[in-house]
Amino acid sequence: MRLPAPESPLKAVLWDMDGTIVDTEPYWIAAEHALVEAHGGTWSHEQAMQLVGQSLTFSAGLLQQAGVELEIREIIDTLTAEVISSVRQRVPWRPGARELLEELHQAGVRCALVTMSEGPLARQVVDSLPRPYFEVLVTGDTVARGKPHPEAYLTAVELLQEQDPDLGIHHCVALEDSVPGVAAAVASGVATVAVPHIVPLPDDGSYALWESLAGRSLSELEALLEPAAAAGYPRG
Repeated sequence: MRLPAPESPLKAVLWDMDGTIVDTEPYWIAAEHALVEAHGGTWSHEQAMQLVGQSLTFSAGLLQQAGVELEIREIIDTLTAEVISSVRQRVPWRPGARELLEELHQAGVRCALVTMSEGPLARQVVDSLPRPYFEVLVTGDTVARGKPHPEAYLTAVELLQEQDPDLGIHHCVALEDSVPGVAAAVASGVATVAVPHIVPLPDDGSYALWESLAGRSLSELEALLEPAAAAGYPRG
């Protein structure tokens, strides 16, 4: 495997999953609708959008407010089982994600998954990839505070440091698609790329804003860590 060029500051890419690698948000929304309606309630598009990128505990609390008479853990398990079932039938890959993962793999750039989905769903998605791209998985059931808190991203960096103590926040780039996810990544200090999918993201200059991962490359991620990037992230 070819290693990164010595002058490259990029050592690791931290990936969100839902909405960034896979387009599972429609699966989650369908599961939410079914659960709320099974308990005699209604679930609007606006309510569903409030949950995009949030922790499952937060999401389950809003579903309780919508009339779901189950405990938080029961709601999480029910939703997760439905989404896993859908993913097993068809993995809805986001454009460009697998190609970029492969390029990073060939270049020796390490990857971590940082998702608020729990371990069983994350492993289902990771196992569907052609290679073991991710050496670190940080999932919603392994952190005390979900996104938008930066704990998940800081945990991913700490785990990567176990194999490379010299790796720091300034060697990493995060890829995200949601408001809570972007907030978590930026708060951790990691250079962040926002790739909006279902929910629009403001262009406030604290992160790079890309329309898609399709056609994106390692060199563009490396450029985000160059000193010139501190003056303003590239757009496009």
